[in-house]
Amino acid sequence: MKWFNDLVLWTQHTFAPFGLWGLFTLSVIESIFFPVPPDILVIILTLQNPDAYWIIALVATLGSIVGGLIGYGIGFLGEKTILEKMFSKKKIDRIHKLFDRYGAGSVFIAAFTPLPYKIFTIGAGVFYINIKKFILASIIGRGGRFLLVGWAVYAYGDSIVGNLNKYVINPITISVIGGVIILILYFKYKKRVTF
Repeated sequence: MKWFNDLVLWTQHTFAPFGLWGLFTLSVIESIFFPVPPDILVIILTLQNPDAYWIIALVATLGSIVGGLIGYGIGFLGEKTILEKMFSKKKIDRIHKLFDRYGAGSVFIAAFTPLPYKIFTIGAGVFYINIKKFILASIIGRGGRFLLVGWAVYAYGDSIVGNLNKYVINPITISVIGGVIILILYFKYKKRVTF
């Protein structure tokens, strides 16, 4: 994983000096193809200006939505061929099953959790997920994620950064999974509501 650590450092040095523009750019490209999540810049920028955590989260969310829409367009126009060039058949089949079963709810799960959001943005286009539902799921998922990360850094500062996985990501992931299960059950038994 040394290559990934090097890439994380490169990402910090490349995008952090540009502040919010760097965060916006990273958020766009991460939603399409880049492996390093924007959370890193959300943390760095929030440590530099804690009171602006919600603006930082908003910029990351907007960038992710723009990138997500580009990914959606790539998937829609390139169809399944584009996924086959980027991901293994096993991953594609797994994503297809998730979309068949949960629709745009799959996008929300990927947007909020550490799952690779980019696969779901492109997959949503490939599998013709309703674009309005895609945007709504992305806004709620990405916005919630970045706002929670920004708030945690705002509230706890440097002390939380070293333990982010332990104190933020795990409870968030558990909360999201619990919330998703509740949503799935709700939508399953309320036929008039579809997500």
